[in-house]
Amino acid sequence: MIGRLHGTIIERHPPQILLEVNGVGYEVELPLSTFAELPADSDVTLYTHLVVREDAHLLYGFLTPDRRAWFRQLLKVNGVGPRMALALLSGLGDAELSSCIHEGDVTRLMRAPGVGRKTAERLLVELRGALPAGAPGVVRTNDEAIGALLTLGYNSREAAAAVAHAEKVLGAGATSEALIREALKGMIR
Repeated sequence: MIGRLHGTIIERHPPQILLEVNGVGYEVELPLSTFAELPADSDVTLYTHLVVREDAHLLYGFLTPDRRAWFRQLLKVNGVGPRMALALLSGLGDAELSSCIHEGDVTRLMRAPGVGRKTAERLLVELRGALPAGAPGVVRTNDEAIGALLTLGYNSREAAAAVAHAEKVLGAGATSEALIREALKGMIR
């Protein structure tokens, strides 16, 4: 797999660039947010992900390994392909995407082109607890507690609100088990 490229940008046609590396031109598709951050001097290093399909080999590029990790994580979600993953990454920064998932914010996810309510809810369920390592704003005990409440049948908004309230009551260092118990108490009241 092609994991990283360093070269000169020869052509820019949003959302794609033609990157020359040692005399070979690579067509690389980028999220619009990455496209906007490209250096003006045309020399760039991109972390890449290669998608091999029956009819094409498609190369996707990102300025940071974290952004590529998000792309790869999004591709694991049922019903999310490269185009939708690029749309999500074009509209949301790493911290904002992490925050959406952490808080169960379906509405913000639905702002991305092609993302409907069902897909946004699926993103929340499948990505909770499986966020890329080091993703900003991620608190693992909260994710575990919210995931447990989702398993019990609560929707993502109720679960996130109940766990947030439980964390206020118990403090930031509470275990996931304590958060679950306190969240359930709050939901029963």
